[in-house]
Amino acid sequence: MKRRTWLRTGLGALLGVPALPWGLAGCSAPRDPVQVALNAWVGYGLLHLAAELDYLSEGVARLQEFPSNTASMMALVERRVPAAALTLDELLQVREGGVDARAILVFDESHGADVVMAHPSVVTLAHLRGKRIGVETTALGALMLSRLLAAAGLSAADVVKVPVTADHHVGAYAEREVDVVITFEPMASQLRAQGAHALLDSRKLPGLIVDVLAVRADAMPDQVAEWRHLLQGYFRAFGHWRDQPEVAARLMAPHQQLSAEQVLQAFAGIAMADLAGNRAWLAGENARLYQSAKLVGRVMHESRLLDRMPDLDALCEPRFLPEAA
Repeated sequence: MKRRTWLRTGLGALLGVPALPWGLAGCSAPRDPVQVALNAWVGYGLLHLAAELDYLSEGVARLQEFPSNTASMMALVERRVPAAALTLDELLQVREGGVDARAILVFDESHGADVVMAHPSVVTLAHLRGKRIGVETTALGALMLSRLLAAAGLSAADVVKVPVTADHHVGAYAEREVDVVITFEPMASQLRAQGAHALLDSRKLPGLIVDVLAVRADAMPDQVAEWRHLLQGYFRAFGHWRDQPEVAARLMAPHQQLSAEQVLQAFAGIAMADLAGNRAWLAGENARLYQSAKLVGRVMHESRLLDRMPDLDALCEPRFLPEAA
């Protein structure tokens, strides 16, 4: 499973790329389907399930698989797609770069899937001082590290940060290159098999790691029916997954590059947002996503992942949510 990744370098250059049209020009041409970029993260899997169950019409909405969120984000910035499945921190970075992208759907909130795994010698947070902490050089990694240090009452100077990509988390721990790894499933389970234990997980960090469907504002006015069709299909698939999880897992497994059993296990670490949950996340002045964005934005600004506190105006766009699933 490939977790979401972000390469901060290059976004500025991408913003200089000339705008490309969403579809073919010509008033007589048939309307192109809306394109959604996503990767194999399990939290996005219900979109694939909707397609498998024919809840999405290919003539209206089409999914495009990319190897990572970085690639999806680049496609969004370059205007090759009007929508992309991203983490909230990535959406804030896109918006700081000058792209007016808005969340029309909240997929999930990490609820244990992101975890700090430690060697048995690191018994408590107090034992982190002087330890080597393996972490991806991503916004998500920086957010987790920042919260870990805050919980331990330490500064960045009190530990040794070791950049380690996700595919090397298990190997780096096995070779004792690191004492602690900021990671996620299925690597977390593999590390447990080697004797590591969970020191902190995202259940203690509510609102920090949230997955959203981001849509460019300029792709919204003329495609209202398409976005509504997409979300209606998504929530129909949500109901199927809720009522028949084993069947749904088998259909999603090839897209998630996991076995059906692993898909079910992966879902245990995230809290999926249903239709009512999405209204709470996206609608109203006190929308949950605004509150999370304030927290995430502050952490990112303090970590120098954002040059300034984010502008949250029109961050949420709930108008495409269906009346009923």
